Amino acid sequence: MLEATLKKQLQAYLEKVVQPIEIVASLDDSPKAREMEELLKEITSLSDKITYRDGGTAARKPSFAINRVGTDIGIEFAAIPLGHEFTSLVLALLQVGGHPIKFDAPVIEQIKNLKGDFVFEAFISLSCHNCPEVVQALNSMSIINPRIKVTTIDGGLFKDEVESRQILAVPMMFLNGEHFGQGRMSAEEILAKLDTGAGAAKAAELSQKDPFDVLIVGGGPAGAAAAIYSARKGIRTGVVADRFGGQVMDTLAIENFVSVKETEGPKFAVALEEHVKHYEVDIMNLQRAAKLERNEDAKLYEVTTESGAVLKSKSVIISTGARWREINVPGEKEYKNHGVAYCPHCDGPLFKGKRVSVIGGGNSGVEAAIDLAGIVEHVTLIEYGAELRADAVLQRKLYSLKNVNVIKSAQTTEIHGDGKKVTALSYKDRNSGEIHRIELAGVFVQIGLVPNAEWLKGTIELSPYGEIEVDVRGETSLPGVFAAGDVTTVPFKQIVIAVGEGAKASLASFDYLMRLPTEETEALDAKAA
Repeated sequence: MLEATLKKQLQAYLEKVVQPIEIVASLDDSPKAREMEELLKEITSLSDKITYRDGGTAARKPSFAINRVGTDIGIEFAAIPLGHEFTSLVLALLQVGGHPIKFDAPVIEQIKNLKGDFVFEAFISLSCHNCPEVVQALNSMSIINPRIKVTTIDGGLFKDEVESRQILAVPMMFLNGEHFGQGRMSAEEILAKLDTGAGAAKAAELSQKDPFDVLIVGGGPAGAAAAIYSARKGIRTGVVADRFGGQVMDTLAIENFVSVKETEGPKFAVALEEHVKHYEVDIMNLQRAAKLERNEDAKLYEVTTESGAVLKSKSVIISTGARWREINVPGEKEYKNHGVAYCPHCDGPLFKGKRVSVIGGGNSGVEAAIDLAGIVEHVTLIEYGAELRADAVLQRKLYSLKNVNVIKSAQTTEIHGDGKKVTALSYKDRNSGEIHRIELAGVFVQIGLVPNAEWLKGTIELSPYGEIEVDVRGETSLPGVFAAGDVTTVPFKQIVIAVGEGAKASLASFDYLMRLPTEETEALDAKAA
């Protein structure tokens, strides 16, 4: 089942298993069960530390558990974890087999100290590039604290359950039978939701930090570049971020970053973080900025986070990026993750054999329609303008597909549902004014980005589109405050541009710091006056 090269690589990894593990399969007589059994027997043959048996009694069949012999440590997959989840399978084998988990020591200690029993169900699709982080985080947590139990469920394998539980977006997590969350989440984010009392203590800890020379708000490509350039100058550098990696974490393929022929967003984000951590940078993750103020007495800027932490710095670089733009019509918010989606790669497989719509005729929208056309029954692409805006090569591919319909000069007016999931979409013909209704099961919104700068209204000059106004040096309307990346007025929102702008903002910030008067010069100036 596994290719020879992949099997050889897996065998090398399994040499790191130090404690005996047992794979227990719960099978039925389906073709997928036979496929699962074949995979598990192949894995077992690659290591003398692994044994296999069937006859498991799990409720979901086919499924299998990976257990550490003689302990209550184990991980369950109601899935054949190939595709994006193959790495999750390999890590599960290694970690159950005693290979160290690469979490920071305080995180491990916090997981160990969680009180109570936690039974997680994580619904995924094998084509979802956001799902592995959730699966791997939960699996690692369950090994650290055996009172955390985790089952990863492939929605494509258990379609009846997906339908009955109205799961129309992945990853989707349930805790003790109740909805817990959806979308990409790190172990720290999951832990923050479980251990709510730790938030106030963390905020108090952050507030005690000494002032930074430069504080970077945002951990995407622009923020990472700014951090690296600042740290290399030898100045005290901090990064406060809602989610390190930013929107890149939600990007599937990156093929235009100079010197990197091809990669995926999550891998690129990991590389960014590793590069930043190579230097003395204080990374404060899972902290969303809420307010920027100037403390004239201390001659410092203060950034207050939503958790209540107050961070101080001589200069600030804002690189909070952007997020998917919403269409803001009735039904969008009500049916988000229940038929309204923003990631075709993640959620597309859940609409297999159904009719869907893509809103947006730029590159993102057309690419989404092309990808979905290979999965769903039919795609209707709706474009507000008179013509599509996507690259010509993408348009040619789109129009070659028989199960795609393109409607131009159309304004989406409402998304309809039955109270549980999307059932239809209405749009207005902008030429005739007529209202039309399309019966469908899913709506994928792909109409561009909105800058994450609302928290700065009234503090810094923003453009009519909500972007931070910057000059050629990346400086904002506040001296000593700079901005870079997709949150700014710099045109062309591209990763390579954001990285360059982050580096430029860092150099400009350093120049600003070098020109600040020192305590000695201020004393001389006062004496001369």
